[in-house]
Amino acid sequence: MSGLGERWLAAAYGGAPWLALLRPLEALYRAAVARRTAAYAEGRRTVWRAPVPVIVVGNLTLGGTGKSPLVAWLVRHLVERGHRPGILSRGYGGQSDAYPLWVDDRTPAAQCGDEPRMLADQTGVPVVVDPDRPRGAGRLLAAGCDILVSDDGLQHLALGRDLELVVVDGARGFGNGRCLPAGPLREPLSRLASVDAVVINGEPAFTPPPGAFAMTLAPVAWRRLGDGERSPPRPLPFTGPVHAVAGIGRPARFFETLAELGVEAMAHPFDDHHAYRAEELAFADGRPLVMTAKDAVKCRDLAPRDSWVLEVAATPDPAFVRWLEARLDALDAAAPDMNSRAGSAPAHHQE
Repeated sequence: MSGLGERWLAAAYGGAPWLALLRPLEALYRAAVARRTAAYAEGRRTVWRAPVPVIVVGNLTLGGTGKSPLVAWLVRHLVERGHRPGILSRGYGGQSDAYPLWVDDRTPAAQCGDEPRMLADQTGVPVVVDPDRPRGAGRLLAAGCDILVSDDGLQHLALGRDLELVVVDGARGFGNGRCLPAGPLREPLSRLASVDAVVINGEPAFTPPPGAFAMTLAPVAWRRLGDGERSPPRPLPFTGPVHAVAGIGRPARFFETLAELGVEAMAHPFDDHHAYRAEELAFADGRPLVMTAKDAVKCRDLAPRDSWVLEVAATPDPAFVRWLEARLDALDAAAPDMNSRAGSAPAHHQE
């Protein structure tokens, strides 16, 4: 998102009065969303259903919410249950000559996108990138995955799903409650009535929807970029002030976390999915450089080898874990019936 886009996003979350001028365009946007949703619901557009459970982890708003850390937690939880999960992603920010794209150890973030690269590194489960979600799902099925997790994709209705989880940033909530371009919502708030669970990342600064679950993001380790050496969050593995870069949905969250750890940081915020250049990571004063895990997958060959990466992990509330276990038990019980659904994805089904 450009600098102008970031200023618009801040206005949308802050409720700037001038956004009222965009409400006629919002009405057109909402009408288009309603028509598209109805087309899938009424069968005028095809919904492809996988023969295995599909869980979509998405958001209703623009900007970062903590969605990908919850995906990482979820697939680890599925592995512990004995499943063979695969992650499906749009791969925003990446560009490949061919899809579906299987993300292996050699796939650069510039090709697959920063979030798929990060999730592949963090989880070790199969990750496939494809703008055509059903086609990408077919690639994961061919690899033997028995449950699919879509990182984002709440609005990609061509791929049928068995569970929908919506992640909300506790600090920013739903902004002014308006849809694009008069606000940050991709869909009206009424969409929450049809999802299976709402998960709020951090202490909510708004009244949560009924039945919403809590989640926290917490630092788990520092990792040195050059050799992968890991250290606990405290004590700090470096001394003195640092330069901190963050090209994520809400860079302020990273800088706030650093402050909570006692790190004195000179903040360098960048747009989400920013494509870094080496000169943006070179500082003449010799201070250490720290970054997020999402930035690290793009900076590993650009930044100084003694840079440090702060790894964070999601911890859902125990009530969410109990709810999820019950839903997964139900999906496991329904597995024989799912086998009668489509066995392979269509050759091309992009929205």
